[in-house]
Amino acid sequence: MKLTIVGKNMELTEGIKAAIEEKLSKIEKYFNDDIDVRATVRAKKNRQTIEVTIIPISGNIIRAEDSEENLYAAIDVVVDKLSKQLRKYKTKLINKHHDNGSIRFENIDGIYDNKDDEIKIVRRKKFGFKPMNEEEAILQMELLGHNFFVFTNSETDEMNVVYKRKSGGYGIIEQE
Repeated sequence: MKLTIVGKNMELTEGIKAAIEEKLSKIEKYFNDDIDVRATVRAKKNRQTIEVTIIPISGNIIRAEDSEENLYAAIDVVVDKLSKQLRKYKTKLINKHHDNGSIRFENIDGIYDNKDDEIKIVRRKKFGFKPMNEEEAILQMELLGHNFFVFTNSETDEMNVVYKRKSGGYGIIEQE
């Protein structure tokens, strides 16, 4: 597991880094060595936020985030969330008979089994994409009353998604 720890709006002490490494080492057994894990720690007013993103070579990205007054409590909550997601993911892959080379299932105890969590596509839409710039896409999204909008970026000729952020403003998702 390749762990990267980043601090935003705060300086990371060796104690914080050691605590994050120690807690995340508990889920390291679930993965092969070639997996990237990114932990981002932010401070805002009296809240401490930690976001952990696990990027396997193949398969789904796994992400958890928590905000608490105490950073160490937030770290514990995030590790619990990640463990729960891994058990759920394991069950879905076993049920679908898929194989994922990045996750070592023999180390995940218990099977998270909930029939309500089955993925069901209940609606499918098809529509053409008109090239437009980011501002036009935001305007179109607002006119439709949606919280996201998929469009072809006229400047890059690539598919993008514009979305409303919970904290206000907008975000753009671009292809790498």
